[in-house]
Formats: sequence, structure tokens, C-alpha cells
Amino acid sequence: MVGVHEVPQIAPERAAALSLKARHLQETIAKAIVGKAHAIELLTVGLVAHGHVLIEDVPGVGKTALAKALAKCVGCEFRRIQFTPDLLPSDITGLSMYDPGIKDFQFRPGPIFTQILLADEVNRTTPRTQAALLEAMNDFQVTADGRTYALPKPFMVVATQNPLEFAGTYPLPESQMDRFMLRIRMGYPTPELEREMLASHRTGEPVDTLPVVIQAKEVLELSAAASTVRFDDALAAYLIAIVDRTRREPHFAAGVSPRGSLALYRAAQARALIRGRDYVVPDDVKELAIPVLAHRIVERGPRSSSERGSAIRVLQNILAELPVPVG
Repeated sequence: MVGVHEVPQIAPERAAALSLKARHLQETIAKAIVGKAHAIELLTVGLVAHGHVLIEDVPGVGKTALAKALAKCVGCEFRRIQFTPDLLPSDITGLSMYDPGIKDFQFRPGPIFTQILLADEVNRTTPRTQAALLEAMNDFQVTADGRTYALPKPFMVVATQNPLEFAGTYPLPESQMDRFMLRIRMGYPTPELEREMLASHRTGEPVDTLPVVIQAKEVLELSAAASTVRFDDALAAYLIAIVDRTRREPHFAAGVSPRGSLALYRAAQARALIRGRDYVVPDDVKELAIPVLAHRIVERGPRSSSERGSAIRVLQNILAELPVPVG
């Protein structure tokens, strides 16, 4: 299930102040990542909801830049792993090495022992190495040589991947896709936004100049505040109805898992808090349904690409057909 760290309760006044910080975080990232307000908000939702985020699109549209901008603005330890076909699981998790000084083996943590981990082009490495992320993403810990090591708090994986029809890529297994709270699509900029982007790069890389606007402790406080956001019973029933329809849909070999239901629940709470509310509204669920649920659905027939286009279309139809709770 989606992991949630234990953190203290947050007073309403403090939650409101933290909500302003979250919006300031988005505005700051937007100074470097032009015209991607929706993608930036989804990434912030993942951060607040203790979720991992997959940024998927063609090369060169700003996937890595978006992840780096988040890391630059959040006062957390950040590491980047460039995934390649020859990468080994121990290159991620670490390994035990013999230390002559103590005449024993000593565990040397890998780059996964950080707070924000950029798994760049995660689908360019083999499934065996991809699986090295599974325990960390689900349980916020790493097991090596029979011992379990806790990861820092907060811990977030931001992964990027290119479409599967690109050469040298390996599809992420369904079990790993299910561990990403959100999948973000970047898309190409409009000509106007692309001109603005070019102008912003005249004197260097805009991401490098971004300031830290929120600290790790405040991220944990935001997560605690998000978990207290009110979620009406009728709205929870609406969420469950969406998920249930995916499980009964003949176009799908497998629908959304219970982990997906909880991910949508937590993401909706986080979005509400970020937008300055202490309660969830139907639009929080409806607008997050596709980025949270579509990548968890297994379609029938051969898997030729990661686009999952029919899953998105069917989900759109489900959202259009289901009555939205009122009041």
C-alpha cells in the first residue's frame, strides 16, 4: 500500500501557512519550467502525499529538468541515478565490502539512501535492476545481506522514462507501475511558450538559480496536514465507483488495485490542501483520476507501447458517465 510516515498532528493555522508554502514552491518551479503548471502541481501533490512520480514522455521535453527543479527548491538531500543497461541492483541499493580495519564486512549504502531520488530513464535498465526500487518505494526501506535499513524521511522517487517504442528500453512491470502514485505527461510547448523558454536560457540554466523555498521538516508537516483533510463519505463512494468500473471493464485485463484507490484518496487530500482547502471536492478526485489510475490498468492484447491510450479513453468515458456527488 501507499506508505505514510508517522508525523505529529498539525494545527489548522500551521496547515494554512504550509499550504501557502506549497503554492510558493509551485510558483518558484514555474520560473524555470515554463508553461507546465499542471505537471508542476501533480509533482507537488506527489511530494505532499508521500507518493512516487513517473514522468513519461519523449526525450527533450523537460522531464529531468522538472525533477531537478523540485530537488533544487526543496531542502532535501538529492541524488540522481542514470539508468543504463549495465546498471546492477547493488549500484542502487549498495553492497557489503570487506573492511580490513575491522576485519569484517561493512555495508556501504548506495545512492537510494537519499530523500529525493531521480531515477533518470528508468526503463533503460533491465527488469532485475528496476526491481531494486520496489521495496524502497513500497516500504521506505532497503534490505541487503539479510539486514533492513530505513530510508531517510521524506523519501520520494521521481522517475523519468521514454516511450517503449524507443530503442533500448524495457517496459516497467505492472507491479512497479502500481507503486508510482502519479504518472505525468509533459507534452510539447506552444510556439509562444517555447520562445519564452529560449529567452529564459540566454544567460544559463534557469534551474540552477532556483532558491530553496521549503525544508524537509515542512514537507513532513504538509504530509501530516494532508492526512487530516476531510473526505466526505459520498465522495469516497464516488472514488470507489470509478475504481470498481475499471475492474469490470471488458477492455481491461486487470483494473485498478486497492493501492490505486488509496493513492487517489491520498492525492486528492494533498491537492485540496495545496489549494488552500481542508476538505476534498469532486474535482480533486475527477482531475486526478487519470494521472493516478491510468498507468495501473492492464489492457488486453499485446503491450506495444506505454501510451496506454485506450485506458485513458475508457477512464474518460467512466468519469463522464458516473454521477458526481453534489453537496
